[in-house]
Amino acid sequence: MASSDHDPDTASSAATDDASRQGTSAAGRRKPVRRKPVRRRSRVARVWRALTSPFYRYRNAGIIHGVRVGLAMLVSIFATTGIDIPHGIWASVTLLVVIGGLQHHGNIRKKAAERALGTVLGALIGLTLIVVQAVTGFTWLTYSLMAIVAAVCSYYAIGKAGYVPLLTAITMCIVAGHGDNHIDTGLWRTLNVMIGIVIALAFSFALPLHATYSWRYRLADNLREIARVYAQVVSGAHVDTDAQVETFRRLNGRLVQLRALMPSVAKEIDVPLTRLEQVQRLHRSLLSSLEMMSTGLGNYEQRLVRVAFAGRSACVREALLATARALRFGGTRHPEAAARALRAGALEAASGGMGGQVGSGGGVPGAVPERVPAGLPGVAPLEQGAAPLAPEMQGPYWLEQRFEEQVGQLRALLLETEPRWNIERAHMHRMV
Repeated sequence: MASSDHDPDTASSAATDDASRQGTSAAGRRKPVRRKPVRRRSRVARVWRALTSPFYRYRNAGIIHGVRVGLAMLVSIFATTGIDIPHGIWASVTLLVVIGGLQHHGNIRKKAAERALGTVLGALIGLTLIVVQAVTGFTWLTYSLMAIVAAVCSYYAIGKAGYVPLLTAITMCIVAGHGDNHIDTGLWRTLNVMIGIVIALAFSFALPLHATYSWRYRLADNLREIARVYAQVVSGAHVDTDAQVETFRRLNGRLVQLRALMPSVAKEIDVPLTRLEQVQRLHRSLLSSLEMMSTGLGNYEQRLVRVAFAGRSACVREALLATARALRFGGTRHPEAAARALRAGALEAASGGMGGQVGSGGGVPGAVPERVPAGLPGVAPLEQGAAPLAPEMQGPYWLEQRFEEQVGQLRALLLETEPRWNIERAHMHRMV
């Protein structure tokens, strides 16, 4: 008000605005709201955001890993041959052996340490063989020792930490040859091996590809596709047999990929492997139940299931989609978003019927109700609008109930472990 009194232009404009507001309200129209223009990010900002985006790195993991190894190769060339270090090729060979096949952050630390240890042991054994050959001059003794080392390393190479003995034998041959290398050649090759290890470890942590993100995104993809197939089953939509086979092939393929990622995920997020095994078991059970529902039930049984679970199927589908969204987006928008999505799914399921009462057995694990609502196909109504559960409906009903329970158990388990697998939230807490 004070500024209006001292500024006649401001006062007149304010009066004009009031009059225009009254006029528009009287006419029943709203004054259009001017929105601020969206500020576009610069190209550098967009590239940086893409490189730091977990989903972008997941979708382009192969390209990022290839570029990383290629840059490491260039550095190994410049660090050896570029400054005239003899036998520099072995630095590049060591680099490829150490990180060429390692992609995810969870197994880089352990595998790279194992490979580095095996390389160092092999270099020491190779130098020892060169000294033995130079001192004794007995070639067959050197050959015999190399054969013994190779046999011992091969024996342990099929064990749990097989990379250590395997690379020990390989590096022994690189450094010593067949025992005929000179000691200076062996020392130069040992130096190159060390240079290759250092470069490999340095590039291992550049733009790390977390196995946890791959695990989350693949599990989210499967849950989203499970929700789609489940909706088709309960709605009675016709699905081509070939398309159904292809769908379950994709689902089972991702299930196998998740199994391979679990050890790396357990190391990255410090969760016992048994917890991830429980998630994997529930995931596998969901696929089995869904396949039985989609292929093992006839039209009549599917019609019974649709009628009995008409009010609950939407809640099951929404719970699957909410869980998939929590896994997919995590805390990209807000650190607590994933936990809220999982809790919201649980509340909707509890209020909407997952585990609710349809007959006397609703919500009890493994229970088969004795009575169901009247009006189902082939069921005559009895007193109080209820009817005995027909024998041909007990199997489909139990299968649908088990599917609901498995969805709820999976969601609860993911909610319990969410502070670990939600890397964005954990990172935010560390920053705070």
